[in-house]
Amino acid sequence: TDWKKPERKRKNLMRLGIDKDHAYAWSRTRKGGWRIAQSPILTTTITLLRLKKKGYQSMLEIYMELNPSLCEPPYTRPVRTVV
Repeated sequence: TDWKKPERKRKNLMRLGIDKDHAYAWSRTRKGGWRIAQSPILTTTITLLRLKKKGYQSMLEIYMELNPSLCEPPYTRPVRTVV
């Protein structure tokens, strides 16, 4: 795809707003996908704000929609007493 070859990586990183020198260095990295995901390469280029603008929702927002009871303090939930 577009991210496998170093030259395409460099162009795509520059398209995401990375300066020319960093884009060149980061496109020639030997790190695998997992290591790149934990590095500044992705954390500075693909941010939560950028993903939100593209229409993606954060995992925390999805989780809170699916389990809204975690949004309220624990003492407001009904308590069962055993008699």
